[in-house]
Amino acid sequence: MNFQGKTVTVVGIGVSNLPLIDFLLAHGAIVTARDIKHKELPNVKTICGEGYLDNITEEYIFRSPGVHPNKFADAVRNGAVLTSEMELFFELCPAKIIGVTGSDGKTTTTTIISKLIEAQFGHVYLGGNIGKPLLPEVEKMASEDYAVVELSSFQLMTMKKSPEIAVVTNISPNHLDYHKDMDEYINAKKNIYLHGCKRLVLNYNLREIMNEIPAVYFNTGEEFNLDILLPGRYNLENYMAAEAATRGICDFENLLKVAKTFGGTENRCEFVREMNGVKYYNSSIDSTPSRTAATLSAFERKVIIICGGSDKHISFDPLVETLCDKAKTVVLTGQTAPAIKTALIKSGKNLPLLIEESNFDEAVLKAIDCADPGDIVILSPACASFDAFPNFEARGNRFKEIVKNLK
Repeated sequence: MNFQGKTVTVVGIGVSNLPLIDFLLAHGAIVTARDIKHKELPNVKTICGEGYLDNITEEYIFRSPGVHPNKFADAVRNGAVLTSEMELFFELCPAKIIGVTGSDGKTTTTTIISKLIEAQFGHVYLGGNIGKPLLPEVEKMASEDYAVVELSSFQLMTMKKSPEIAVVTNISPNHLDYHKDMDEYINAKKNIYLHGCKRLVLNYNLREIMNEIPAVYFNTGEEFNLDILLPGRYNLENYMAAEAATRGICDFENLLKVAKTFGGTENRCEFVREMNGVKYYNSSIDSTPSRTAATLSAFERKVIIICGGSDKHISFDPLVETLCDKAKTVVLTGQTAPAIKTALIKSGKNLPLLIEESNFDEAVLKAIDCADPGDIVILSPACASFDAFPNFEARGNRFKEIVKNLK
């Protein structure tokens, strides 16, 4: 792509787009940056506030993943090229790309794959939706390198190029506050393999909805004997996916080594501390009912769980049985607390103790007060964080701060 003298608008002045703006300026583009929040940048015209998407006349539009492509329909009809930071990275990357998507488990699977590649070759590029933009690294990459990239449905919606190896961990209802329906969500995920993928690694459960190209299946019901440090069947499935993705690339001995030493990633069933015989876990990443259900399945005893957050328009009915089976106390907080409570009461099942507390900090303290020696307290919200926090990381960090400050 030649951006010399081209007019470009960058939508979203966030972490991933700041390096993009630097890249575009360095390659001669005339850049306008747009964001609903008011921000100023050197050498760039900024358009901020409620009308930040009005009157887009630039030749190229780089959208933030959080802004739906249909917002730019008029500009595209008028000739603008709609793209993104991730699409530009795919166009420029000389390395072999392994891409991972899915409703749950994609960050852990991406991290495991990166650790296997690093153990095999001594170096790997890791980034994407996992939190690190890879565009600034692209000029350092060579054809023999590997880039392991986590990809969200938001990023995938407009992708026109697939990674060399594509992994889909699973699919369950998610982000239906963003996607118009489940079909759009699934079709976004399919973009990870529809544009030149050479190896598709697919959860066997998806064989009927994702069958456009031949796949290597994992989670087929056959025994996969691997001693892993991470708890839970779902983490074993993450290792299955990683093994299938790196088969023929990484030695099996490296898989054994990583499995015994990798303790997980932050905010994903993350052990925080033990105090007075109570263990505390942070799983703030659990922003869907299916994710919370999977996390709770890793524990052999009933837990005290903090649930609730912003509404993604997903039914909580599938979570009811897990909460009744795996929780001794459910502390409900946030925008969705009433909906979760209603789903539990309507079920007619024997319910755990239900406590409601609108304030997040107070909800955490209530959960702590309920705990006796031998108990487990876990933040696993089953909802997004945006009613009270800018992201799930901030929510998890606040939980850890409260727990670590306990005397």
